Amino acid sequence: MPVKSATTAQDPTQATSASEIDSQINYTKAIDYWTGVEASVDGVLGGFGPTTSVPKADIVGSNTFLRKLKTRLSVEPGKVKYGLDFGAGIGRVTKDFLVKVCDKVDLLEPVKPFVDQMKVELQVCQDKIGDIYDISMQDWEPEYEGKYYLIWCQWCCGHLPDKDFLKWLDNCKKGLQKDGLLVVKENNTTSGEDVFDPEDSSKTRSDANFRRLFKEAGWKLIATDLQKGVPRELYPIRMYALKPIRE
Repeated sequence: MPVKSATTAQDPTQATSASEIDSQINYTKAIDYWTGVEASVDGVLGGFGPTTSVPKADIVGSNTFLRKLKTRLSVEPGKVKYGLDFGAGIGRVTKDFLVKVCDKVDLLEPVKPFVDQMKVELQVCQDKIGDIYDISMQDWEPEYEGKYYLIWCQWCCGHLPDKDFLKWLDNCKKGLQKDGLLVVKENNTTSGEDVFDPEDSSKTRSDANFRRLFKEAGWKLIATDLQKGVPRELYPIRMYALKPIRE
């Protein structure tokens, strides 16, 4: 799903409960929609490409947010600073940001035209690219426990209904290094309710629902901030830094 404009989503009055919204999410329809989108920055960002402030502001905001957390993020002795980019699109976030803060980055993207273009885009940093998983988020399980120093998930959680999102959060726990970090960067609704977007078969969650789900899945929210410098017509973009609550 792209950065979300409040004008593209369904009127919240048409979806009265989270379960009703979740029942409308269809993985096949989502893949079909994105397969028909141009494999470019403008395409993956829903029209908010290089001619807008969004791509640059997004990377600056992510860098600033992560720098504030450097004392809360450390690599385990003997392990690699391995990153994982969920919903990687054509590799924009990896190329412009993650390869600069990680030693190696895996990417996950289920849309074949995006994966094909990603391989072209990432040639400039090929030595830092690990595995490319051309599967959907809900089908992912970590290759082995404790692999990742940083898991970054941006503008794709809305394709998962809450039940599958909770399962995904559990798998992220398994994949994260002991002192690693999960960052979720997503739009929030302004109504306090989740809103369904029939165009790409996704939903935009409220801040309250994100926090509820993180808590239910056993994650501690250690920092959060709003993205600055983007058009007002967009839903607010919020970054969540999370660590698993270890028993």
